[in-house]
Formats: sequence, structure tokens, C-alpha cells
Amino acid sequence: MEQVFDTDEVRGVLHTPEQATGEALALTHGAGSDASAPLLVSLARAFCEAGAMVLRYDLPFRVARASGPPFPAAAARDREGIVRAVEALRQRVQGRVFAGGHSYGGRQTAMVAAERPGLADGLLLLAYPLHPPRKPDQPRTGFFAEWRTPALFVHGTRDPFGTVEELRAAMEHIPVRVDLLAVEGAGHDLKPAGRMGGEIMAMMARMLF
Repeated sequence: MEQVFDTDEVRGVLHTPEQATGEALALTHGAGSDASAPLLVSLARAFCEAGAMVLRYDLPFRVARASGPPFPAAAARDREGIVRAVEALRQRVQGRVFAGGHSYGGRQTAMVAAERPGLADGLLLLAYPLHPPRKPDQPRTGFFAEWRTPALFVHGTRDPFGTVEELRAAMEHIPVRVDLLAVEGAGHDLKPAGRMGGEIMAMMARMLF
């Protein structure tokens, strides 16, 4: 079942499974999108069919305005929005709660997980923006050494925000178990990953159990 989820703190869509496992996933979007992004919808439905409750939600910058990119100065507010989404799921399930996001949403999710160890039981990072396009000298990895939450990266082999090789090298600085699912031929939008819900779930299960 899918229903609008709208409280004073979180706005999105809640996917409730018919046969629940007791686990949940908070999933959010990138800088140019919102919770209705096709990739998020496809993955949310796949996880829900497998028994997980899924909340795909808008980050605070998108709640504040319908279009336009996030403001760097307000990134901390977006991270607080991630905390509130995860906490909303903690109140609804007895099992583990995972957090994930596409691009900017995934980066902010990883950052807040590093700031608050134990917030989430695992991370799903879709097209992590390792650096701006064509600017590998500006890495977004300064917090990797403080990272303590297991994570699965799903990354396209044609992503201009970082090559698979660059991502593998950066992952070596994360002192906890992380894994990488490379999506052949995919760019930053990761369109093919929308059809890979089962494979993504299987990799997360192998990594986290």
C-alpha cells in the first residue's frame, strides 16, 4: 500500500508491505529531483514487495521550494530532515532501519550517518557524487574516515561525478564494511538500476547479515 506521508517534519510517500519483515528504508532524492523520481519509486516498490516498509521523502530544500538546487549553506537542514525521516520509521517498525538516497541525497545521508553513528543500520547510496563533473581534484570524501555504518554503493560506469575506479579507491578509506554494485553503461541518473531492485536487495542482505 502506498499513501501520502505528511507531518510537520517529513513529507513523502509511505510504502507499507502486505507481509512485513519488520525492516524499513528511508529513501530520498538528488539535487534536481524529488521523492517522485522514477528510480526511487521503482526501488521503493521492489523493497516493499520484499517486505520492507519504505518512506521515500523530500529533503527540506525541496519542501521549501518546488524547483531549483539546494543551497550549500542549508545542507545541515537537509541532514536534519534525513534524521527525522529515519526516526519516523523507527517509530513504525521493530527491525532494522536503513537510509539511502540518490546523488546529493545519498551524500547527505552518508554525512549525517558519519555524524551520528547508529542512526541507520545500513546505507544505500545511489550514484554517490564523488566529485563535481570533470573536477576530480575536488573530492567529496573528507568524512570517509569517520564513517561507521555499512553501506552499498550503486554506481554507473559512465557517471561523470566519479568513475567506478575512483569510487573503489575512495571506499578503501571507509573503516567499515562497504560494497559496490557497478551498473554497466549507466550514467548519473542510474536509470537501469530501477529494474535491479532484487539484485540490490540481495547485495545488501549479503553485506549486512
